[in-house]
Amino acid sequence: MTTDPRDVQLAEMLVAYSVAAKPGELVFIQCIGADTLALGHACQKAAAAAGAAPFLHFQDPAAHREYLMTCDDEGLRRLARFETVQMKDADCYIGIRGAGNIFETSDVPQDRMKAYMDIVYKPVHLQHRVKGTRWCVLRYPNPGMAQLAQKSTAAFAGFYYDVCLVDYARMAKAVQPLKDLMLRTDRLEITGPGETNLTMSIKDIGVVPCCGNHNIPDGECFSAPVRDSVNGVIQFNTPTVYQGMPFDNVRLEFREGKVVDARAANPKQTKALNEILDRDEGARYLGEVSVGFNPAVREAMRDILFDEKIGGSLHMALGECYDEAPNGNQSGIHWDLVLIQREEYGGGEIRFDGRLIRKDGVFVVDELKGLNPEAFGK
Repeated sequence: MTTDPRDVQLAEMLVAYSVAAKPGELVFIQCIGADTLALGHACQKAAAAAGAAPFLHFQDPAAHREYLMTCDDEGLRRLARFETVQMKDADCYIGIRGAGNIFETSDVPQDRMKAYMDIVYKPVHLQHRVKGTRWCVLRYPNPGMAQLAQKSTAAFAGFYYDVCLVDYARMAKAVQPLKDLMLRTDRLEITGPGETNLTMSIKDIGVVPCCGNHNIPDGECFSAPVRDSVNGVIQFNTPTVYQGMPFDNVRLEFREGKVVDARAANPKQTKALNEILDRDEGARYLGEVSVGFNPAVREAMRDILFDEKIGGSLHMALGECYDEAPNGNQSGIHWDLVLIQREEYGGGEIRFDGRLIRKDGVFVVDELKGLNPEAFGK
């Protein structure tokens, strides 16, 4: 198999920086989609060179869909037990995702998708992988992703490596003043295009900067709102896909933390949106609020690992909160939705306790200007 030299560079970064694999440790490399195998092989080689024991696992997205269409709960429970054993024995996890069709699971019945998330994904990945391993997940470029990004395959590959190989050590240093400022903040105010005018409190909630340790690409700093403090309206201006279903122009109205009105681009999407929000009590509350600042990610492409890092953006997640920034919200979903506030997208402001922090996607506070694109030479 021919390996792109950029895959070698990326694999070395993933193994040495993102998961920091050590001699004698087991590195679980999961490749989803045939296109991912080249990077998977490069990660395997890099892990072995570091003295670790690499285990490469391949999953075919179409075969996974077929199983979800016919599985029963007992089969899912047996699968979860097996996958839990694997994950518990791993020290590091690298998940490389490159399905050729992002809508592959769009026709899986919702009850089967929910059962898989609750019985397999949530306990194996959100419990054992997130809490028990040093992990990193990323997408891999393929024609399907290039099509979503409206780029040629070659141009998208160039974009992909530019985005993924940002100087994350430099970013990690530049984000510290933002973390410190958010830790001191009570009231967060967000304005933007359309009806967007939202307030919340993030007082005494943890703040976590993300700079290449768990996601590639990376570039965000997240917290969570006090659960019942969110009030107002937000209109997200980027397209999104959740569990294989597309959504556009999602508008949410909050009252005392709860979504009391939810709409999307058309009646079909609005119906599906509300069905997701009615899955459990926590689905109508926020579990995360985050500021995005990767200088190389500029446009949305219906892939949340990229879109939530867009420079000049922010995102919020409906549903489950993270243990690192807990607000007590529990749910079977965690759905990130993105608002770009750059001038060409209608602008917008972020204020901390009444102080203007970012305007039209540009940080205006001196100690935060190191997160603006010009600080990275882009």
